[in-house]
Amino acid sequence: MERKDELISIFSRNIREILNRVAIDFDEVQEIRLRVAAPLLILYRNEEYYVTPQAALSKDRRAAYIVSKNELKDTVEYMSSYSLYAFEEEMKQGFLTIQGGHRIGIAGKTILDESGIKTMKYISFINVRLSHQVKGCASPVLPYLYEERKEICHTLIISPPRCGKTTLLRDLIRQVSNGSEGHAGLTVGVVDERSEIGACYQGIPQNELGIRTDILDCCPKARGMMMLIRTMSPRVIAVDEIGSREDLEAMEYVMNCGCKLIATVHGSSIDDLKQKPVLRKLVEERVFERYIVLNNLGKIGNIDQIYDSRGTQLYKAQVHQMEKQWDRQECMAYG
Repeated sequence: MERKDELISIFSRNIREILNRVAIDFDEVQEIRLRVAAPLLILYRNEEYYVTPQAALSKDRRAAYIVSKNELKDTVEYMSSYSLYAFEEEMKQGFLTIQGGHRIGIAGKTILDESGIKTMKYISFINVRLSHQVKGCASPVLPYLYEERKEICHTLIISPPRCGKTTLLRDLIRQVSNGSEGHAGLTVGVVDERSEIGACYQGIPQNELGIRTDILDCCPKARGMMMLIRTMSPRVIAVDEIGSREDLEAMEYVMNCGCKLIATVHGSSIDDLKQKPVLRKLVEERVFERYIVLNNLGKIGNIDQIYDSRGTQLYKAQVHQMEKQWDRQECMAYG
Protein backbone atom coordinates (compact mmCIF):
# COMPACT_ATOMS: atom_id res chain seq x y z
CA MET A 1 0.00 0.00 0.00
CA GLU A 2 2.88 2.37 0.77
CA ARG A 3 4.21 1.95 -2.78
CA LYS A 4 0.78 2.69 -4.25
CA ASP A 5 0.26 5.79 -2.09
CA GLU A 6 3.72 7.08 -3.00
CA LEU A 7 2.99 6.66 -6.69
CA ILE A 8 -0.53 8.06 -7.03
CA SER A 9 0.34 11.16 -5.00
CA ILE A 10 2.04 12.61 -8.10
CA PHE A 11 -1.17 12.74 -10.14
CA SER A 12 -3.83 15.44 -10.26
CA ARG A 13 -6.74 15.05 -7.85
CA ASN A 14 -9.27 13.39 -10.18
CA ILE A 15 -6.78 10.93 -11.62
CA ARG A 16 -5.42 10.22 -8.15
CA GLU A 17 -8.90 9.37 -6.85
CA ILE A 18 -9.56 7.04 -9.78
CA LEU A 19 -6.24 5.23 -9.45
CA ASN A 20 -6.75 4.89 -5.72
CA ARG A 21 -9.95 2.91 -6.38
CA VAL A 22 -8.63 0.67 -9.18
CA ALA A 23 -8.59 -2.92 -7.89
CA ILE A 24 -5.15 -4.02 -9.15
CA ASP A 25 -1.78 -4.96 -7.72
CA PHE A 26 0.40 -1.89 -8.27
CA ASP A 27 3.51 -4.07 -7.99
CA GLU A 28 2.52 -5.42 -11.40
CA VAL A 29 1.79 -2.06 -13.05
CA GLN A 30 4.46 -1.20 -15.62
CA GLU A 31 3.33 2.12 -17.10
CA ILE A 32 0.68 4.80 -16.71
CA ARG A 33 0.24 7.14 -19.68
CA LEU A 34 -1.37 10.57 -19.80
CA ARG A 35 -1.97 12.58 -22.98
CA VAL A 36 -3.99 15.79 -23.28
CA ALA A 37 -7.56 15.09 -24.53
CA ALA A 38 -6.78 11.36 -24.80
CA PRO A 39 -7.63 8.24 -22.75
CA LEU A 40 -5.92 7.42 -19.47
CA LEU A 41 -3.94 4.23 -20.20
CA ILE A 42 -2.28 1.68 -17.97
CA LEU A 43 0.08 -1.17 -18.81
CA TYR A 44 -0.68 -3.96 -16.36
CA ARG A 45 0.82 -7.45 -16.52
CA ASN A 46 2.01 -6.74 -20.08
CA GLU A 47 -1.53 -5.81 -21.19
CA GLU A 48 -2.70 -2.30 -22.10
CA TYR A 49 -6.00 -1.13 -20.63
CA TYR A 50 -8.13 2.00 -20.63
CA VAL A 51 -8.93 3.29 -17.15
CA THR A 52 -12.62 4.24 -16.78
CA PRO A 53 -14.11 7.03 -14.61
CA GLN A 54 -15.56 4.22 -12.47
CA ALA A 55 -12.01 3.05 -11.66
CA ALA A 56 -12.17 -0.10 -13.75
CA LEU A 57 -9.88 -1.44 -16.46
CA SER A 58 -11.42 -1.80 -19.91
CA LYS A 59 -10.48 -2.75 -23.47
CA ASP A 60 -13.25 -0.45 -24.77
CA ARG A 61 -11.88 2.97 -25.74
CA ARG A 62 -15.35 4.52 -25.42
CA ALA A 63 -15.33 3.75 -21.69
CA ALA A 64 -12.02 5.50 -21.00
CA TYR A 65 -11.44 8.50 -18.75
CA ILE A 66 -10.21 11.43 -20.86
CA VAL A 67 -7.30 13.45 -19.46
CA SER A 68 -7.75 17.23 -19.58
CA LYS A 69 -5.09 19.87 -20.18
CA ASN A 70 -5.40 21.19 -16.62
CA GLU A 71 -5.10 17.71 -15.13
CA LEU A 72 -1.88 17.09 -17.01
CA LYS A 73 -0.56 20.52 -15.99
CA ASP A 74 -1.37 19.81 -12.32
CA THR A 75 0.31 16.41 -12.57
CA VAL A 76 3.52 17.96 -13.90
CA GLU A 77 3.54 20.40 -10.99
CA TYR A 78 2.99 17.62 -8.44
CA MET A 79 5.73 15.52 -10.01
CA SER A 80 8.24 18.34 -9.81
CA SER A 81 7.08 19.59 -6.39
CA TYR A 82 6.24 22.91 -8.09
CA SER A 83 9.93 23.38 -8.97
CA LEU A 84 10.38 22.41 -12.61
CA TYR A 85 13.53 24.53 -12.81
CA ALA A 86 15.17 22.16 -10.32
CA PHE A 87 14.73 19.33 -12.83
CA GLU A 88 15.97 21.34 -15.81
CA GLU A 89 18.95 19.07 -16.53
CA GLU A 90 16.78 15.96 -16.51
CA MET A 91 14.12 17.63 -18.63
CA LYS A 92 16.69 18.18 -21.37
CA GLN A 93 16.79 14.40 -21.71
CA GLY A 94 13.00 14.07 -21.64
CA PHE A 95 12.45 12.53 -18.22
CA LEU A 96 12.28 13.09 -14.49
CA THR A 97 13.10 10.61 -11.72
CA ILE A 98 10.99 10.89 -8.60
CA GLN A 99 11.19 9.38 -5.11
CA GLY A 100 10.81 5.63 -5.28
CA GLY A 101 12.83 5.51 -8.49
CA HIS A 102 9.86 5.90 -10.81
CA ARG A 103 10.88 7.39 -14.17
CA ILE A 104 8.60 9.90 -15.84
CA GLY A 105 9.00 10.43 -19.56
CA ILE A 106 7.76 13.79 -20.83
CA ALA A 107 7.13 15.25 -24.26
CA GLY A 108 6.03 18.66 -25.46
CA LYS A 109 7.65 21.70 -27.05
CA THR A 110 11.44 21.75 -26.82
CA ILE A 111 13.31 25.03 -26.35
CA LEU A 112 16.70 25.13 -28.08
CA ASP A 113 19.85 27.18 -27.64
CA GLU A 114 23.30 27.03 -29.24
CA SER A 115 24.25 23.94 -27.22
CA GLY A 116 21.10 21.94 -28.03
CA ILE A 117 17.93 21.37 -25.99
CA LYS A 118 17.67 23.95 -23.22
CA THR A 119 14.38 22.90 -21.64
CA MET A 120 10.83 21.84 -22.44
CA LYS A 121 7.47 23.58 -22.06
CA TYR A 122 3.82 22.90 -22.95
CA ILE A 123 4.29 19.38 -21.64
CA SER A 124 1.31 17.47 -23.02
CA PHE A 125 2.41 13.82 -22.84
CA ILE A 126 3.54 11.85 -19.79
CA ASN A 127 4.63 8.25 -19.41
CA VAL A 128 5.14 7.07 -15.83
CA ARG A 129 7.34 3.95 -15.84
CA LEU A 130 7.21 2.26 -12.48
CA SER A 131 10.45 1.13 -10.93
CA HIS A 132 10.57 -2.60 -10.25
CA GLN A 133 13.38 -4.41 -8.47
CA VAL A 134 13.18 -8.20 -8.50
CA LYS A 135 15.85 -9.38 -6.09
CA GLY A 136 17.17 -12.83 -6.90
CA CYS A 137 16.05 -12.88 -10.54
CA ALA A 138 19.70 -13.14 -11.65
CA SER A 139 20.47 -16.14 -9.44
CA PRO A 140 19.72 -18.79 -12.12
CA VAL A 141 22.19 -17.25 -14.62
CA LEU A 142 24.95 -16.23 -12.22
CA PRO A 143 26.74 -19.63 -12.20
CA TYR A 144 27.12 -19.42 -16.00
CA LEU A 145 28.88 -16.06 -15.83
CA TYR A 146 32.02 -17.15 -13.99
CA GLU A 147 34.99 -18.84 -15.63
CA GLU A 148 36.86 -21.76 -14.09
CA ARG A 149 39.29 -19.34 -12.46
CA LYS A 150 36.23 -17.72 -10.86
CA GLU A 151 36.49 -14.42 -12.72
CA ILE A 152 33.29 -12.79 -13.96
CA CYS A 153 32.92 -12.92 -17.74
CA HIS A 154 32.31 -10.05 -20.15
CA THR A 155 28.53 -10.47 -20.46
CA LEU A 156 25.94 -9.15 -22.92
CA ILE A 157 22.20 -9.44 -22.23
CA ILE A 158 20.19 -9.56 -25.48
CA SER A 159 16.49 -8.82 -25.16
CA PRO A 160 13.44 -7.59 -27.10
CA PRO A 161 11.69 -4.56 -25.56
CA ARG A 162 9.86 -5.07 -22.26
CA CYS A 163 11.39 -8.44 -21.51
CA GLY A 164 13.21 -7.41 -18.35
CA LYS A 165 16.79 -6.82 -19.46
CA THR A 166 17.25 -3.83 -17.13
CA THR A 167 15.64 -5.74 -14.26
CA LEU A 168 18.07 -8.63 -14.81
CA LEU A 169 21.05 -6.28 -15.17
CA ARG A 170 20.10 -4.53 -11.94
CA ASP A 171 20.11 -7.77 -9.96
CA LEU A 172 23.35 -8.96 -11.57
CA ILE A 173 24.99 -5.72 -10.42
CA ARG A 174 23.65 -6.18 -6.90
CA GLN A 175 24.83 -9.79 -6.59
CA VAL A 176 28.25 -9.22 -8.19
CA SER A 177 28.76 -6.21 -5.91
CA ASN A 178 27.67 -7.93 -2.70
CA GLY A 179 29.33 -11.23 -3.57
CA SER A 180 27.69 -14.63 -3.68
CA GLU A 181 28.51 -18.17 -2.58
CA GLY A 182 32.01 -18.95 -3.77
CA HIS A 183 32.56 -15.50 -5.31
CA ALA A 184 33.92 -12.44 -3.52
CA GLY A 185 32.16 -9.12 -4.01
CA LEU A 186 33.61 -6.82 -6.67
CA THR A 187 33.67 -3.05 -7.07
CA VAL A 188 31.12 -2.19 -9.76
CA GLY A 189 30.84 1.09 -11.65
CA VAL A 190 27.44 1.83 -13.20
CA VAL A 191 26.85 4.39 -15.94
CA ASP A 192 23.14 5.10 -15.57
CA GLU A 193 22.49 7.35 -18.55
CA ARG A 194 18.70 7.43 -18.17
CA SER A 195 18.40 6.84 -14.41
CA GLU A 196 16.79 3.45 -14.96
CA ILE A 197 19.27 1.14 -13.26
CA GLY A 198 19.82 2.81 -9.91
CA ALA A 199 16.89 5.24 -10.30
CA CYS A 200 18.70 7.94 -8.33
CA TYR A 201 16.60 10.59 -6.62
CA GLN A 202 18.59 13.62 -5.42
CA GLY A 203 21.75 11.57 -5.89
CA ILE A 204 20.61 8.57 -3.84
CA PRO A 205 19.81 5.29 -5.67
CA GLN A 206 16.26 4.13 -4.99
CA ASN A 207 17.14 0.60 -6.12
CA GLU A 208 19.61 -1.55 -4.21
CA LEU A 209 22.71 -2.09 -6.36
CA GLY A 210 25.07 -3.55 -3.77
CA ILE A 211 27.57 -2.33 -1.20
CA ARG A 212 30.50 -1.98 -3.64
CA THR A 213 28.69 -0.09 -6.40
CA ASP A 214 29.38 3.47 -7.59
CA ILE A 215 26.93 5.21 -9.94
CA LEU A 216 27.31 7.97 -12.52
CA ASP A 217 23.74 9.19 -12.95
CA CYS A 218 22.45 10.91 -16.13
CA CYS A 219 25.85 10.57 -17.78
CA PRO A 220 26.39 9.52 -21.43
CA LYS A 221 27.58 5.90 -21.50
CA ALA A 222 30.79 6.37 -23.50
CA ARG A 223 31.97 9.34 -21.43
CA GLY A 224 30.90 7.72 -18.17
CA MET A 225 32.81 4.49 -18.78
CA MET A 226 36.01 6.47 -19.33
CA MET A 227 35.40 8.56 -16.21
CA LEU A 228 34.80 5.55 -13.97
CA ILE A 229 37.99 3.81 -15.14
CA ARG A 230 40.03 6.92 -14.37
CA THR A 231 38.46 7.83 -11.04
CA MET A 232 36.77 4.88 -9.27
CA SER A 233 38.96 1.85 -10.13
CA PRO A 234 36.06 -0.55 -10.79
CA ARG A 235 36.57 -4.27 -11.37
CA VAL A 236 33.30 -4.39 -13.34
CA ILE A 237 31.45 -1.73 -15.36
CA ALA A 238 27.73 -2.08 -16.12
CA VAL A 239 25.77 -0.16 -18.77
CA ASP A 240 22.31 -0.44 -20.29
CA GLU A 241 21.42 -0.40 -24.01
CA ILE A 242 24.69 -0.13 -25.90
CA GLY A 243 24.66 0.51 -29.63
CA SER A 244 26.63 3.55 -30.81
CA ARG A 245 30.16 3.61 -32.20
CA GLU A 246 31.18 5.74 -29.24
CA ASP A 247 29.93 3.01 -26.91
CA LEU A 248 32.06 0.42 -28.70
CA GLU A 249 35.19 2.54 -28.48
CA ALA A 250 34.64 3.09 -24.75
CA MET A 251 34.01 -0.62 -24.19
CA GLU A 252 37.29 -1.49 -25.91
CA TYR A 253 39.07 0.95 -23.60
CA VAL A 254 37.38 -0.62 -20.55
CA MET A 255 38.36 -4.14 -21.56
CA ASN A 256 41.93 -3.14 -22.40
CA CYS A 257 42.21 -1.77 -18.88
CA GLY A 258 41.44 -5.21 -17.48
CA CYS A 259 37.94 -4.28 -16.33
CA LYS A 260 35.02 -6.65 -16.91
CA LEU A 261 31.88 -5.42 -18.68
CA ILE A 262 28.21 -6.29 -18.24
CA ALA A 263 25.89 -4.65 -20.78
CA THR A 264 22.49 -4.97 -22.44
CA VAL A 265 21.32 -4.50 -26.01
CA HIS A 266 18.02 -4.62 -27.88
CA GLY A 267 17.70 -7.72 -30.03
CA SER A 268 16.17 -11.17 -30.29
CA SER A 269 19.27 -13.32 -30.88
CA ILE A 270 23.00 -13.26 -31.61
CA ASP A 271 22.18 -13.51 -35.33
CA ASP A 272 20.05 -10.40 -34.92
CA LEU A 273 23.11 -8.49 -33.67
CA LYS A 274 25.06 -9.57 -36.76
CA GLN A 275 22.57 -7.65 -38.91
CA LYS A 276 23.50 -4.37 -37.20
CA PRO A 277 26.77 -2.92 -38.54
CA VAL A 278 27.88 -1.36 -35.26
CA LEU A 279 27.20 -4.50 -33.22
CA ARG A 280 28.43 -7.07 -35.72
CA LYS A 281 32.02 -6.35 -34.71
CA LEU A 282 31.26 -7.38 -31.11
CA VAL A 283 30.17 -10.83 -32.23
CA GLU A 284 32.80 -11.40 -34.89
CA GLU A 285 35.68 -10.43 -32.60
CA ARG A 286 34.24 -12.43 -29.69
CA VAL A 287 34.35 -9.40 -27.44
CA PHE A 288 31.82 -10.88 -25.01
CA GLU A 289 32.44 -14.19 -23.26
CA ARG A 290 28.79 -14.79 -22.38
CA TYR A 291 25.52 -13.97 -24.13
CA ILE A 292 22.23 -14.13 -22.22
CA VAL A 293 19.17 -14.14 -24.52
CA LEU A 294 15.79 -13.25 -23.00
CA ASN A 295 12.33 -13.97 -24.39
CA ASN A 296 8.83 -12.64 -23.76
CA LEU A 297 7.33 -15.89 -22.50
CA GLY A 298 6.19 -16.03 -18.91
CA LYS A 299 7.72 -13.79 -16.28
CA ILE A 300 9.83 -10.67 -16.79
CA GLY A 301 13.48 -11.55 -17.33
CA ASN A 302 12.71 -15.04 -18.64
CA ILE A 303 16.00 -16.66 -19.75
CA ASP A 304 15.80 -18.30 -23.17
CA GLN A 305 19.42 -19.25 -23.91
CA ILE A 306 22.99 -18.66 -22.74
CA TYR A 307 26.02 -18.91 -25.06
CA ASP A 308 29.77 -18.56 -24.72
CA SER A 309 31.96 -16.43 -27.03
CA ARG A 310 32.21 -19.22 -29.64
CA GLY A 311 28.45 -19.61 -29.85
CA THR A 312 28.36 -22.82 -27.84
CA GLN A 313 25.03 -23.16 -26.10
CA LEU A 314 25.47 -23.43 -22.33
CA TYR A 315 21.80 -23.27 -21.41
CA LYS A 316 18.43 -23.53 -23.15
CA ALA A 317 15.09 -23.06 -21.45
CA GLN A 318 12.48 -25.74 -21.65
CA VAL A 319 9.51 -24.92 -23.87
CA HIS A 320 7.27 -22.69 -21.80
CA GLN A 321 3.78 -23.89 -21.00
CA MET A 322 2.33 -20.82 -22.70
CA GLU A 323 4.16 -21.73 -25.90
CA LYS A 324 2.88 -25.31 -25.73
CA GLN A 325 -0.66 -24.06 -25.28
CA TRP A 326 -0.31 -21.66 -28.21
CA ASP A 327 0.99 -24.51 -30.41
CA ARG A 328 -2.01 -26.65 -29.52
CA GLN A 329 -4.39 -23.79 -30.35
CA GLU A 330 -2.63 -23.17 -33.65
CA CYS A 331 -2.87 -26.86 -34.58
CA MET A 332 -6.57 -26.85 -33.83
CA ALA A 333 -7.09 -23.66 -35.85
CA TYR A 334 -5.23 -24.88 -38.90
CA GLY A 335 -6.05 -28.58 -38.70
